[in-house]
Amino acid sequence: MTDDLTRDLLLGGRVVIWQPRKGFRAGVDAVLLAAAVPARPGQSVLELGCGVGTASLCLAVRVPDLAVSGVEIQPAYADLARRNAIETGVDLTVATANIAALPPDLRNRSFDHVLANPPYYQRSQGPASKDAGRDIALAGDTPLAAWVETATRRLKSGGCLTMIQQADRLPDLLAALDGRLGAVEVLPLAPREGRPAHLVLLRAIKGRRTRFSLRAPLVLHAGPRHLSDAEDYRPEVAEVFRNVAALPGFSCDSSA
Repeated sequence: MTDDLTRDLLLGGRVVIWQPRKGFRAGVDAVLLAAAVPARPGQSVLELGCGVGTASLCLAVRVPDLAVSGVEIQPAYADLARRNAIETGVDLTVATANIAALPPDLRNRSFDHVLANPPYYQRSQGPASKDAGRDIALAGDTPLAAWVETATRRLKSGGCLTMIQQADRLPDLLAALDGRLGAVEVLPLAPREGRPAHLVLLRAIKGRRTRFSLRAPLVLHAGPRHLSDAEDYRPEVAEVFRNVAALPGFSCDSSA
């Protein structure tokens, strides 16, 4: 292990993640995003802003026989995504590019699924991080609307967009959707019972006209507070992190 990287294991050791020791590090958000994608074997998937590949690899381990591609603007992170794919045993193709200026081979393709974990913060909301990789991952210079636009363009008719975002940016995310996307579903993710949601998952289907659905919150942790260093995820959520389960409470099927 090099001094500036760590080698982490996810999904019960099924996914290998090399990532920077300092700066932006993949968290539970990427695992939850992957678990929310209703992909089926044989389908095609594109992840925008794939970082070190965490979400794409978790999805590919859960659903076999996917054709998975990723786009990452930071060359060092893209290289780590390729390395992680090899060590995990997943065929992941990663392009080093801005999501607003995809290379021709991706611009000319359509996908069954597009997933993304766009930066959570607006550039205007605070100073840039001293770590460039962390700054791009958490804020970046690409507006949220551009993420949605690129995703929408790359989806097939009937294809599914899945995104995770901070709850306070849900209005921005919904405002970025247009008439090309429908059957919009939002799943709030609450840390504990009775606590406000910090994150939301959003799914939408290209060309669908089904009405908007706000799901009951998914509570991640058991009990009113954290009592020890031990993991305290609720059993159905622990299945996502340990046994490659799909996310409970979010059973949309893009083929319906």
